Order: sequence, then C-alpha cells, then structure tokens
Amino acid sequence: MQNGNGKRILVLGGTGAMGVYLVPELAAMGYKVDVVSLDAIHVIESKDGDITYIQANAKDDSSLSEWMRNKYDAIVDFMIYSTEEFSNRYKMMLANTGHYLYLSSYRVYAHSIPLKEDSARLLDVSEDRAFLATEDYSLYKAQQEDILRDSGLPNWTIVRPAVTYSKFRYQLVTLEVDTLLYRAHNNLPVLLPKEALSVQATMSWAGDVARMLSRLVLNPATFKEAYTVSSSEHHTWGEVAQFYKEIIGLEYIAVNTQTYLDLFGPAQVAGARYQLCYDRLFDRIIDNSKILQVSGLKQTDFMPLKAGLANELLKLQKNAVCNESRISQRMSEFLKIHG
Repeated sequence: MQNGNGKRILVLGGTGAMGVYLVPELAAMGYKVDVVSLDAIHVIESKDGDITYIQANAKDDSSLSEWMRNKYDAIVDFMIYSTEEFSNRYKMMLANTGHYLYLSSYRVYAHSIPLKEDSARLLDVSEDRAFLATEDYSLYKAQQEDILRDSGLPNWTIVRPAVTYSKFRYQLVTLEVDTLLYRAHNNLPVLLPKEALSVQATMSWAGDVARMLSRLVLNPATFKEAYTVSSSEHHTWGEVAQFYKEIIGLEYIAVNTQTYLDLFGPAQVAGARYQLCYDRLFDRIIDNSKILQVSGLKQTDFMPLKAGLANELLKLQKNAVCNESRISQRMSEFLKIHG
C-alpha cells in the first residue's frame, strides 16, 4: 500500500456515499485529510492519520480561494457542478494542487458491451436532439471531462464510478433508498419497469470503490487518464430485486415503462426518463481491467453484490427511514386503483 508520508489531501463533498469510505482509507495510508461538507461533523482524529472535517459550502468561491492557499498535494472532488460553475473554478484547483481527481460517472457512456474507458460517450454519439439540449447528468459530466482534457494541464484524473451502494444509499433501477426501505419496512411492494428486469446492471460496494480511488491519488501513471471505477460483477435488475427481497423482504410488481415513469411526477419525470432510457435500460457490463492494473487490486478482492448489500442494509435500524417519499405515495395510489 502507498505511504502517504503526511501529504495533505482535500476532499470536497467527502461525507457522501463514496467519501465516507475513502476518507478513512486515505488516513490509513498516512495522508492528512481535510474534508469539506455541509454536514455538521466534528473533528475526528485517526490513529493512522489526521482527518479534519470542515463544515462549509464547498461551492463558495471565497472559501475555495482560502483553501487553495494550503497548496494541497491532491484534491478529490465529489461535488456536482453545472458546467458554468465548473468552468469558473477548475483552473484554480488545477493550479493549486499536485493532483486533481474529478468524479465523473459511468453514465457518460453510450450503450456498449463491455464498457471500457474508450467506449463512446452519449455526448459524442447520441442523435436525440431533445436529450442533447438538456442539462442531463450524463451530458454535463462529459462536458466537464472535456474542459479538463482541453485545459493544457496534466495533473488531473477522471474517475467514472458505476452505480455505487453505501451507507444510506441503495438503488434499484432508478429508485432510491427512501422509497426502498419505507416500503420494505411497511410490507409494501415497489413498482419496477418490466423492460429493465432482464437488463444487466453493475453495482459496486463503496468500500471497494474507495480502495480503487485511494490508489489513484498522487499516482503519476493516472495523470491525464480516465478510469471506470467499478466491480465487473453484473446481474440483471430482476436478480438485484431478488437480492433485496431475500435481505429485507422487499417485493416488486412489474409495470410498463410509462406507468413507472409517471411515478416521478412532472418535475422529475424528464430526468427519470433519461436515467432509465440512457443508462438503466442499457446492459452495463464493465471491463475494469484498467483500474485493476493501476491499483494492483483483483476482482476477487471485491465484495460480492449480495453479501455487500446484506452487510450494509442489515446495519440500518427499522426506523432509519420513517417518511414516505412522494414516489412511494404514488405507488400506493396506483395499487389502490389497479390492485
């Protein structure tokens, strides 16, 4: 394992699904880690390294300028930016650190089997003009990748995680943890799009993603490169749904795609449609040989999906999610009418 030798790393948005595992991993490697988050978390000292939590808005330009004076050895950036926001700050971060890791997403990829780092991106090959005119997640992540590639600077790495499950973050097709846990705890089924159930999906445990990410930090071989950070294990969404049933008793009912999308309501339906049609309905089978080679890890080092989901889900209290989401309410309304 790499020795951090007390080098300093800034992690922006570091209390999310991947950050909660990455930060202690970096500390254990000997780095001093400053974590910026809106969450109110006190300073935690690690026996293997220093972790300092800073409660602040990581998008605040004046705060960013102040942090940049520290000349961190590396910056890991989990923040989500509009392309305009990113355009206004990427130069400052590249100029004030030895290594900048930008968290993109595997959702930038168009449909390809297997997915590799040189697979075509939706931004480059899609012919859906309505989609290309949006600010969809998959598009602005690709646009921001291009900004880094065109920067003329070498000290960046693009990271593309696949679907990642973690503490309080679990997904099933496009459903999120609040809906899944509420309905499981109340013996209510979820509705899933029938079309997705036979589609291959890849989900990685955040602890494994953190180990992969940690081995990219300050590694010169990763500069000006992109990495799909993921397990290569894959299952159909129907099989994933069965895992949830076996672990927490969650049942599902298959419905047509439009019925499923109607659950998201007018404000969210466009984003849900593009996430479904341009990701979850693509077979996502990943060739992760590039990240394995540079990290020195093996696929056999990673947590199997069913065991990982059980490990995380069974840690939660029964009342961990007590409020019913609007999507869950719409599911109940649909079932009341249609049985």
